[in-house]
Amino acid sequence: MSQDYRATADALSRLTPAQYRVTQDDGTEPAFHNEYWNNHEAGIYVDVVSGQPLFSSTDKYDSGTGWPSFTKPLAADAVTEKLDGHLWMRRTEVRSSGADSHLGHVFDDGPRDAGGLRYCMNSAALRFIPVAELEHQGYGEYRSLFEDTTIESAIQNQENAS
Repeated sequence: MSQDYRATADALSRLTPAQYRVTQDDGTEPAFHNEYWNNHEAGIYVDVVSGQPLFSSTDKYDSGTGWPSFTKPLAADAVTEKLDGHLWMRRTEVRSSGADSHLGHVFDDGPRDAGGLRYCMNSAALRFIPVAELEHQGYGEYRSLFEDTTIESAIQNQENAS
C-alpha cells in the first residue's frame, strides 16, 4: 500500500512559525540551536509536514556543523535534489519528494566509508519517531532497522547494571 505524502492545508496550518519558515520558505535554523543536532536516540526522522519517512538514526553522525547530518536517506526516492544558487554559492538543496518540503542541503564532505555524502538537515523540517513508538505511529515496517542495535543496547544495559 502506497502512502500519499503530499502537503495539505491542514498539515501546513499545524506548523510552528519556524517549521513553516524552513519547510515552505526555504529557511535555515541556527546551528547548535535546534532540536535534533545532538539527538542520539534510535529511531527515524520524518517530514514534519507529511510524515514521509526520510532518515534513520542508524545513518546519523556528528558532522560538527550543529545540524542533524545523515549519510543517506531511508530510500533514494524519499528526497529530491535541486541546484541552489542562493547566498552566492552553488549548493544542492534537499526536499522531501512527497510534500516538497525544504529539508536542507547535501554536501560531498561526509564520511568516505559511508558513501561520502553529508545530508545536512534542519531539525524544524523533521519529526523524530523513537524506536519504541514506530508501531504505534504507523512506522512499524522500519523496526527491523534497529533490531540488532536494540539487542546490543539491551545487553550492554544489563551488563552495566550488574
